[in-house]
Amino acid sequence: MTPFVYFLIASYIPTVLGLSKFFIAFGQPGWKAYIPFYNVIILLKIIKRPWWWLLLFMVPTVSFIMWWIMLYQLYESFGKKSTGEKFFGTIFWFAYLPWTGYTQNLKYSGPVDYSKVKRSWQAEWVDAGLFAVIAATIIRTFFIEAFTIPTSSLEKSLMVGDYLFVSKVSYGAKVPNTPLAFPFTHHTMFLTKDTKSYLEWIQLPYWRLPGFGKIKNNDYVVFNYPDGDTVALGAQNQSYYQLCREFGWSYVNSPDKINPYSGVPFGNVTSRPPDKRENYVKRCVAIPGDTLTIKKSIFYINGKQAYIAQTMQHHYVVKTKDGMGFSPKVLDKFDITEPIENRLIPGALVVTLPNDKVNDFKQLPNVESLTPLIADSGAYDSRIFPHSPNYKWNVDNFGPLVMPEKGITVKLDTANIHLYDRIITAYENNTLVIKGDKIFINGLPANTYTFKFGYYFMIGDNRHNSADSRYWGFVPEDHIVGKPVFVWMSWKGGFMKQARWDRFFTFVHSNGLSRSYLIHFIVIVALIYGYNYFKKKKVKKQEKDQQV
Repeated sequence: MTPFVYFLIASYIPTVLGLSKFFIAFGQPGWKAYIPFYNVIILLKIIKRPWWWLLLFMVPTVSFIMWWIMLYQLYESFGKKSTGEKFFGTIFWFAYLPWTGYTQNLKYSGPVDYSKVKRSWQAEWVDAGLFAVIAATIIRTFFIEAFTIPTSSLEKSLMVGDYLFVSKVSYGAKVPNTPLAFPFTHHTMFLTKDTKSYLEWIQLPYWRLPGFGKIKNNDYVVFNYPDGDTVALGAQNQSYYQLCREFGWSYVNSPDKINPYSGVPFGNVTSRPPDKRENYVKRCVAIPGDTLTIKKSIFYINGKQAYIAQTMQHHYVVKTKDGMGFSPKVLDKFDITEPIENRLIPGALVVTLPNDKVNDFKQLPNVESLTPLIADSGAYDSRIFPHSPNYKWNVDNFGPLVMPEKGITVKLDTANIHLYDRIITAYENNTLVIKGDKIFINGLPANTYTFKFGYYFMIGDNRHNSADSRYWGFVPEDHIVGKPVFVWMSWKGGFMKQARWDRFFTFVHSNGLSRSYLIHFIVIVALIYGYNYFKKKKVKKQEKDQQV
């Protein structure tokens, strides 16, 4: 039996059974309680609230809060005004509604007119706080959300410590797949390491609202990490699938086994729906229908050289005249972390440089030579997508690879199936079995496949220090979150340590507490003050009208 069926049996059925008795006491037929959404309309009539509350009730996450508010006011409308009754009935409604409906003589007394009731300041702040949470949740779900750059994959373009506002309306806001979630959390509850902040009882299908535009080549894009559908909780910043390829499935799935990279146990393994996977930000180099090729670290889209940003970085092998390294002053000037010793070339170092600083670095008196560090063509790297010897690709030599386009059909065989197996199974929810030279999709023989989504290729500007599509492949359109538009704050070395003043309040373009909670706190406080201000203004107007 599926979790959703359990949810229906354990929650929905007793809820509507109890709700029907409240409807009958109000003078409405009890059968109306059994019709989804229509029962909410009747409930709004009982508590005398506007019809547009139904729209709020349909917003993921907000729906939970609105349900509690409606229940609270429902109990008041039937004379149940003690704090204990309302608290228990709101939190454990699935038990309280049928128990009350079938054991008590319900009498409708009408909702409380809060404009005529003097309320304590605590109640006023709770009321305003609920309004602020609802408003802020709607804003961050459908309009704009705070985001922090977590890794150096876009270093020199978007930097670790940049605080961004990400526009959800640029490409169209995605309705959350997981509507039952605690407000202002992503996938983990506050002050915990691995407690899920969401329930998977209900999973909504992919649906996106209309946006202002579509993703273009070279756009910076925030998306849900495709490889993050399965995560080892002790190694959340690493690909679970790559760990399994390196160390074996049974080893990684043993919670007490030590991760050789970090020295800590892998921990339990969990799965996450698309909207609860980690948020990544990269540059989109290829869109559906494009053909991508990488030759000697140079990207080509549809046969033409792709845009090269001046802030794009690569690894270089540098030989110094005296065989020594560089002073901290030089490293700081070029913003280079500690150089890596190149074991293949005695006396050589590997440094990471952006395009706009290569020529200046060559002019340093101590530099004898500076050579791009590029992998050989045809050298197979098992870490690189599609992780098959049939495709001898590496980080600097890749493709050609055609980006799948929605509605396009491709031929399948046992050689190219490695390009599409994850699309077919993980992203588009089919079963795939290969028996000899035969391919079976959903139990039927198949030699073609038609894509349900369009797919993108996302790359970091820090080309040799970026976990991106070269490692885990395509990004489905249902994983797209939004477009970073504005850097409002930037700190080097951690929050509030060293300000990058030149990055404060700049726009993004192509040329304990989570850090984002500070923004939510400011927004919520502002909304609370605004709500109280206009509410007091309304009360004063009512008092003035009564005096007249």
